[in-house]
Amino acid sequence: MEKNNHSTPSAVVDEPETLPMAAAALGALQSEDPVGEALADNALSEEDEDEEGEGGLYEHFRVVADKGQQLLRVDKFLLDHLPDTSRNRIQMAARAGFIHVNDQPVKSNYRVKPHDVVTLLLDRPRYENTIIPEDIPLDVVYEDGDLIVINKPAGLVVHPGCGNYTGTLVNAIAWHLRDNPDYDPNDPAVGLVHRIDKDTSGLLVVAKTPEAKTSLGVQFFNKTTRRRYNALVWGSFAEKQGRIEGNIARHPKDRMQMAVFDPQSGIGKHAVTHYSVLEDFGYVTLVECVLETGRTHQIRAHMKHLGHPLFADERYGGTTILRGNTSGAYAAFIRNCFAQCPRQALHARTLGFRHPRTGEEMDFSAPLPPDLEGLIEKWRAYFAAMK
Repeated sequence: MEKNNHSTPSAVVDEPETLPMAAAALGALQSEDPVGEALADNALSEEDEDEEGEGGLYEHFRVVADKGQQLLRVDKFLLDHLPDTSRNRIQMAARAGFIHVNDQPVKSNYRVKPHDVVTLLLDRPRYENTIIPEDIPLDVVYEDGDLIVINKPAGLVVHPGCGNYTGTLVNAIAWHLRDNPDYDPNDPAVGLVHRIDKDTSGLLVVAKTPEAKTSLGVQFFNKTTRRRYNALVWGSFAEKQGRIEGNIARHPKDRMQMAVFDPQSGIGKHAVTHYSVLEDFGYVTLVECVLETGRTHQIRAHMKHLGHPLFADERYGGTTILRGNTSGAYAAFIRNCFAQCPRQALHARTLGFRHPRTGEEMDFSAPLPPDLEGLIEKWRAYFAAMK
């Protein structure tokens, strides 16, 4: 590990709780790897369960360069202040846009100057409360000494935060691994590698060891994982398959939604979704979506942008009758469908990755949950009766 022998001491601030002494702040941060946490959090799947928040990036670590600071690459500079991480991780965090200097994202070769304010940002606020194990049932698809693959039900929040500090998947995992002395649910070096939204069902991988989390996080970051989603959306498609490319950012008028912007606009994050039609039911279509990127609400926002909101997706207009006829019987049928599946019709069906220790390619599949399977059967029967 290359160290900087030319910099002078700098002031360190840990936000949002500013400690009275800089040394105390640095000492507290040395017990974990915030850069590794940033990279793991960047490996989000299509959804982000913290959707009630305002979005954007939140400061987790700050260091102010001393007036005597000599010019030094920011990756080397941070390596002095974050000894529990690696230079490679810092460089990856910079490429992900998590390293800022004076409120602007910088590349790892940026040269730190006197009085520069260097910050590490994550896409969620700090969470200081201790995670308590809770006896919540888990559908474990696969487990070994390095990782767990879980089939998450709809309605279960993944990570504590924004008013959901208990009853989450993280609390359930803590209970499941309560007898594992090497697993600390409060250690960001282990645990969730990616996330899906509260009302999305399907597969997630959880790392039991720091080595597993690093390896899996890099695979998500490098887009070498394999993820397929099933979704029921409003309308029919002229083409049986397609590619949606459009930057994703917070909606300018509705902060609870994500919006799609032109790739050349400079607004938001680059996002690409591939889709293919599985079944066409006339007024709705069952599609498979493959993610090339993993942005907040990516499938939901892209499908709305294409004119095909997810069925029963209240936030993106999917609880309005968008296709069909005006008969009372049809309206009653739609209400029955909403009651059958009262959440966005989205399921993370497959997940594939390289095992972090053995190198074996692993692929997992989770069947459609009963609410979504029942919804599709209703539409299948309705469409058959229309013919």
